[in-house]
Amino acid sequence: MATAPHRIDVHHHILPPEYLTALAGIGVTNVGRVSFPQWSVESALAVMDRQGIATALTSISAPGIYFGDRAFASDLARRCNDISARLMSDHPQRFGAFAVVPLPDVDAALREVEYALDTLKLDGIVLLASVGDQYQGDPEFEALYAELNRRKAVVFIHPNVPPGYSVPKLTLPAPLIDFIFDTTRAVTNLLYSGTLERYPDIAFILSHAGGAVPYLAWRIALFSDMQPALGEKAPQGAITYLKRLYYDTALSAVPYALRSLQELVDPSHILFGSDLPFAPEPITAATVKGLNTYDGFDAQARAAIERDNGLRLFPRLRTA
Repeated sequence: MATAPHRIDVHHHILPPEYLTALAGIGVTNVGRVSFPQWSVESALAVMDRQGIATALTSISAPGIYFGDRAFASDLARRCNDISARLMSDHPQRFGAFAVVPLPDVDAALREVEYALDTLKLDGIVLLASVGDQYQGDPEFEALYAELNRRKAVVFIHPNVPPGYSVPKLTLPAPLIDFIFDTTRAVTNLLYSGTLERYPDIAFILSHAGGAVPYLAWRIALFSDMQPALGEKAPQGAITYLKRLYYDTALSAVPYALRSLQELVDPSHILFGSDLPFAPEPITAATVKGLNTYDGFDAQARAAIERDNGLRLFPRLRTA
């Protein structure tokens, strides 16, 4: 049964025609062997109404905007962010947006951060876990993290088709398992590059309950002691940093994932995510049901996950 829209969805994608046309122009017609889904503003709002989603924080998903041509990426980032701003202007209570930035060009990314946050008033930044052969936490991206930290920005980390995906003789679609490990690699690199220590004021949201991070948290933490050079980059201990991050529920609202996530973080660091429209509406319905029936959350925790935690990160939505 549909409920009155109240959920804040932090993992919700847009695929504007301009974006798909630009990608088709360079021969990109799918993401890791998965076809792009149909998307429109009208269909998104209809699904949101049926699934009780008051506001969607939208983002451009994998494969992103960078395909080896920095000028192409910079131009497409600006076009996508302008589209997101128009969507917010047309539906101010229904949509927010994470701005896409043209990494690995850090100077261009910094310009886009300024434009997107100061001029367009978007809600945060989306970073793909990997860009080309570089992962978040790469020292070349240091100036970007410093600026995002100065702004106390909310940053949504979304997986990408990982470097080397086509090398193994597998025909599995990248979102099936490779996305999970792309996120896990990025988080571990952010941790042991010292990025999370140096920039504590960035509020990172991790897709899909953090990939494999909750399950592997202890193993990840072990290397602080096993490799002192790594431990020096994470002096508070790996688990401390992992607990500080935020995790969404997209494709993860089942006991297999939630039990592990709940062992790692307080419910105050879990946010509702749908992964629409890449995950079709029945999966969003399953996510809603999974949260409602999970025995590890009481009513207060569920309310926090579905809305209250999002309001703390995005206080402008309190009028939504």
